[in-house]
Amino acid sequence: MDAFEWQLLLALGLDLLLGDPRLFPHPVRIIGWFCVRLESLFRSLFVREQLAGVATVAAVLLITVSLTSLLLLAAGWISPLLAHGLAIFLLYTSVAARDLIRHSRAVFAALQTGGEAGLEAGRRAVAMIVGRDTAALDRAGVIGATVESVAENMVDGICAPLFFAVIGAMAASFFGSSPVAGAALAALCYKAVNTMDSMFGHKNSRYLSFGRAAARLDDGCNFIPARLSGPFLAAASFFLGLDWKNSLRIFLRDRLCHASPNSGHSEAAVAGALGVQLGGDASYFGRPVAKPTMGDASRALVDTDILVTNRLILAGSLLFVLFLLLCRRLCA
Repeated sequence: MDAFEWQLLLALGLDLLLGDPRLFPHPVRIIGWFCVRLESLFRSLFVREQLAGVATVAAVLLITVSLTSLLLLAAGWISPLLAHGLAIFLLYTSVAARDLIRHSRAVFAALQTGGEAGLEAGRRAVAMIVGRDTAALDRAGVIGATVESVAENMVDGICAPLFFAVIGAMAASFFGSSPVAGAALAALCYKAVNTMDSMFGHKNSRYLSFGRAAARLDDGCNFIPARLSGPFLAAASFFLGLDWKNSLRIFLRDRLCHASPNSGHSEAAVAGALGVQLGGDASYFGRPVAKPTMGDASRALVDTDILVTNRLILAGSLLFVLFLLLCRRLCA
C-alpha cells in the first residue's frame, strides 16, 4: 500500500472511531454559513430566481475551492507533515459513516423499550434522520424509514465523497499537489454540492427555481456512486450470509422506482438483501405522497433489520473503497 492509501484508510478510521468532530468547526457548517449569506446576496442582485441560484452555486464552490486550497498551501509552507495531517482531517470530515450508524442505532435502542412508549421514542428518534412525518408511523413504519434512510445516505454520506476523493487524488499530480491534498479538495467540493442540495433543493415555492441548479448538480455528482452502490451491496450480502442473489435481482428490477434518480439504487439492493419491502406511501408536512415500493414483502420488518442494514452498508462501503483504490492503481 502506498502513502495515500494509508492516509485514506486513516481518515475512514477516524470517522468510524470518532464520528463528526465536536470540538472543531465542521467544514459543512462553514459551507452552510456561506450558503445562507450568498443566497441573500444573489437574491437581491438578480430578479430571476434561477439565475440567482446558479450564481450562488458557483460562488459557494469557488469559495470552497479557494479556502481549502489556501489552508492546505499555508499548512504546506509551515510543514509538509502539517499539510498532510490537515488533508487527512478534511477527508475525515467529509465521510459520515459513524454518525449514520449512531443515529440509526438510536432508533433501534428506542424501540427496545417496548410497547407504546418504545414506539413513541422510536418515532422521535427516526424524525431526526428523515424528512417525512413520523407521528403516525407504526413499528414497521419506523423500522422501514430507518432502513431506507441508512441505505439512501450510504451514497452521499460515504460512497460519493470517497469516489471524488480518489478522483481528486488521481488528478492531483496534474496540478503539482499531493494525492491526499487533491482528495481532500475534491471531497469537500462534493460536500459543498451536497450541502447546497440539502439547503436549496426543496420543491416548494421558495426553492423550486432557485434550487434547481443545486439539485441538478447534486444528481449529476451522485450518478455514478449511486449506481455502483447496488452491486457492491449485493456482493457484501454474500459475505454477510444474506440473500445476495435477491439483492442483485431487486436492484436491477426496482432501482429506478424512486422519485430521486439516485436514491433508489442502494435502497433496492438493501430491500432485496433483507427480503423485505421498502418505500410506499408517506406523509410530508401533513400531505400524503404516493410512492412506489421496492422489494417484495416476503416477511415483516423487525427491529434487528436496522442493525443488519448498518453492517451491510459498512461492508458494501468497504468493498467500494477497495474497488476505487484498485482502479487508481490500474490507472497509475
